[in-house]
Amino acid sequence: MSGIPVDVPFVQHLGLVVRRMENGESEVFFDVRPEHMNSFAVAHGGATMTLLDVAMATAARSQTPELGVVTIEMKTSFMQAGRGALLAKGRVLHRTARMAFVEGMVYDATGRACSHATGTFKFVPRQPPAGEQTAQPVIYTD
Repeated sequence: MSGIPVDVPFVQHLGLVVRRMENGESEVFFDVRPEHMNSFAVAHGGATMTLLDVAMATAARSQTPELGVVTIEMKTSFMQAGRGALLAKGRVLHRTARMAFVEGMVYDATGRACSHATGTFKFVPRQPPAGEQTAQPVIYTD
């Protein structure tokens, strides 16, 4: 699988590539370019957090791809600098009908763990492209 399964311009701009998305797990590749680096010439923390967010969201969506997810909460720990190309792995820890609790880990080009995140994602109905109408909106209340 190349690209991401939904149209997210920012993620496409970064060039993230979903390599695997199945059974509550995902792998997302990030070829870090100079414009993605910080002043220390390593992957910028914001770009790394986006990579983790996408890896966790695709892991959550892998079980019900007809639904979208939105990030409710995310905690990130940076253990060491991300150098070279990065690979994020996402994994669903627990899931309910409306929420997924997920973790993600980023590895650098040598396989060293660089950063870790946990996140909570809410399942939402996919929205039609702009201009298209739906028969009945689905509204979830908690």
